[in-house]
Amino acid sequence: MEFRVGNGFDVHKLISGDSIILCGVTIPHDKALSGHSDADVGYHSICDALYGALSQGDIGTHFPATSKKWQNADSVIFLKHASSLVNKLGYKIMNIDTTFICEQPKISSYNIQMKTNVAATLKIDLERISIKATTTEKLGFCGREEGIACLTTVGLFRHE
Repeated sequence: MEFRVGNGFDVHKLISGDSIILCGVTIPHDKALSGHSDADVGYHSICDALYGALSQGDIGTHFPATSKKWQNADSVIFLKHASSLVNKLGYKIMNIDTTFICEQPKISSYNIQMKTNVAATLKIDLERISIKATTTEKLGFCGREEGIACLTTVGLFRHE
């Protein structure tokens, strides 16, 4: 059996707005995330972790921010692509561990909905997914609520 591990990290700037999207869930908020696509740091981080575990570059390799085609795109498109590569290369997702780094919004009431979205998109069991959040104790750009960061680690396996 072959095992692989990948890490993904993404950051988007907070700007004026009325909601943000995290792992496909629209969360009411007094700010929005700025980005070329929908700026879903959760999905982007998971994608990068999957691409990394597969040695297939990163999200920008597959969906360049310089392409107008991906402007305002729903990030579930990116996650479905990463999932298709996992399957094409013969791997299965063992687990996903995602951590949002932000002061606000508090994500605990959206946790199950986010996990459900990820599980449905990747066609894996809910118990293989961990989604949580932490703050930076008001330190740095996340602490000043200038942006939201997300870190993901994934484990993949395949039978040789």
